[in-house]
Amino acid sequence: MKVWCATLLGTGLLLGVAPAQNSTPEDLPSAPSSVQQERSKPAPPPPPVTPARRSRQPEALDEPAPAQAPLPAAENAAKSQGANPGPGAKTDPAATDTPPVAKSETPAKPPQAPGEDEPAAVITRTVNEVNVVFTVTDKHGRYVKNLTRGDFSVLDDNRPAEQIRSFHNETELPLQVGLLVDASNSVRDRFKFEQESAIEFLNQTVRPRYDRAFVVGFDVTPEVTQEFTDNTEALSRGVRALRPGGGTAMYDAVYFACRDKLLKEQQNGPVRRAIILLTDGDDNMSHVTREEAIDMALRADVIIYTISTNVTGTRRAGDKVLERIADATGGRAFFPFQLNDVANAFVEIQDELRSQYALSYKPVDLRSDGRYHTIEILAQNHKGLRVRSRRGYYAPNR
Repeated sequence: MKVWCATLLGTGLLLGVAPAQNSTPEDLPSAPSSVQQERSKPAPPPPPVTPARRSRQPEALDEPAPAQAPLPAAENAAKSQGANPGPGAKTDPAATDTPPVAKSETPAKPPQAPGEDEPAAVITRTVNEVNVVFTVTDKHGRYVKNLTRGDFSVLDDNRPAEQIRSFHNETELPLQVGLLVDASNSVRDRFKFEQESAIEFLNQTVRPRYDRAFVVGFDVTPEVTQEFTDNTEALSRGVRALRPGGGTAMYDAVYFACRDKLLKEQQNGPVRRAIILLTDGDDNMSHVTREEAIDMALRADVIIYTISTNVTGTRRAGDKVLERIADATGGRAFFPFQLNDVANAFVEIQDELRSQYALSYKPVDLRSDGRYHTIEILAQNHKGLRVRSRRGYYAPNR
């Protein structure tokens, strides 16, 4: 089977169950930074054992688990959500009471009488394809949309790919889009205009019965104001429901949107996943680091486009952060120095989402070791073309 996200290579796609509505710092990552923070606190008393149902566990991050990288796939993400939710997490019964996918697909049956057919064995296999979405521009920055498979070659860890197995122009591929809007006090002055620009973008981008989007506002914690939908009126209400106030936990919001929303959203075929991040780039409240948020985006096969809300006319530290996030995930960073330019940035993102290519390739000797691999796509026989894609992917774990 093909896995449509570069980071979900492994034993099948294990999409999560019903996503959580909101996220709190405790139920975000089992990431190294948060584990190190929690280990410095005194251990709480053990939770009471209740066999009949699952209950909230106080401070799940204090369990003596070794520090590890952000969760490698949807399976581990589902486990961290369902098995050990943080004390501030809103527990979704559908999420916490659902067993692992392999078991849930085979309900318990009474003992079979002799001669009855045995149930079919569940077979899992490791796929060995990498999927990547990319854009091509000329030296003037204009999108090039008429290239073919023979115009490209792929380097995986600086080694030529064994085979390019498929190639598509992705103009008509369905979109799964997350709109993440900074609702902290630092953006209060221009918040209303940014809301209206975001609404116009969703109205122009999301096609009914084809694309789906969700809306998250974040200050200290991410808050989902509109779940996945193709209804642009509902998305507009979700954007207007955002209210500024509080600190800024931008990295937590990105991590949450990738792991708990996009990685768990059901898909019936190949899709493109993207996040539009509207913020000034400053973060003072997150439990995960910038690189941990980027790693989760890579694992979820998400392209991130950033729009800076810094309108001072000079580059700040937050702008460099936004550049790093966009560049690492194959997106673009926009720096509108006037409020009117925010709307133009949304228009450019919309154009790019309709001007992409996608290919799948087989690396040479891909091993299930969870290791990070670099990707480079080269445009052959064409001078002055620039190919922009994600920088790499994580191999599946055994």
